[in-house]
Amino acid sequence: MKPVDLHVHSTFSDGTYTPEELVREAVNKGLAAIALTDHDTTDGIPEAVKAAEGTGLWLIPGIEFSTFVQKKEIHIVGLFIDYENEAFNNRLLELKSERDTRNIKICQKFKDIGIDVSYNEMKEMYHESVITRAHFADYLLKKGIVHDRNEAFDRFIGDRGPCYVDRDKITPKDAIELIHSVGGVAVLAHPVLYHLSDVSMHSLMDYLVENNIQALEAIYSTYSLGEEVQMRNLAKEYNILISGGSDFHGANKPSIQLGTGKGHLFVPLEVAKNLQKLAGH
Repeated sequence: MKPVDLHVHSTFSDGTYTPEELVREAVNKGLAAIALTDHDTTDGIPEAVKAAEGTGLWLIPGIEFSTFVQKKEIHIVGLFIDYENEAFNNRLLELKSERDTRNIKICQKFKDIGIDVSYNEMKEMYHESVITRAHFADYLLKKGIVHDRNEAFDRFIGDRGPCYVDRDKITPKDAIELIHSVGGVAVLAHPVLYHLSDVSMHSLMDYLVENNIQALEAIYSTYSLGEEVQMRNLAKEYNILISGGSDFHGANKPSIQLGTGKGHLFVPLEVAKNLQKLAGH
């Protein structure tokens, strides 16, 4: 059975592969399907859909929202969304505008400590992208200010760094409602990565299920076998479906490959088909 990858990023957010390159890579790897789930944008989906035509690859339209619960960042993936919905895209434009405001403030903080970071230059450099902190890290690396992207976060833009700026927050409830408004399936992304205690994880799941989360990522690049089993059991406990993906970002996460993650990732086609049924497409 051919595998699928339901969590993939392109140059339209913080990945380094264009949507067309992602499709080509997926076809070369023999994947049955990929979901393009860029951060807070669907702008790359038309290019990916066009590139997938005639290849036999199932291109699933998706998105990933960064949300917050009590200052904890939680990511919600939407799959099988109607990416052409006008009201939905207007809301995404609002979120992009909020990101722009934050990014300008980050640039000012760099200026305050004597480092020239030009937002206009960044917009030219990453002209198709929703600019995130990953782009700031790449920019600092290209300018020779840091030696690698991790240093950028450690020294400047991490949550406790001198150039960090808090962003306007949407809740998981907001994201789930947005995803459902365009016929999508709402998925809790990589729950293991939040490093929650058992009590906190169940508290989060209680809240999410109450607000109609429909699946969680039980199969993910960095999970151990034990963590995958734990997440599958958690999904079963709450009677929701499982999803899975690599969280591929190209060179921004060089140890993670499309479809195979760190080498042992395998998401069966059945997982995507079950989620599709839930979406009613």
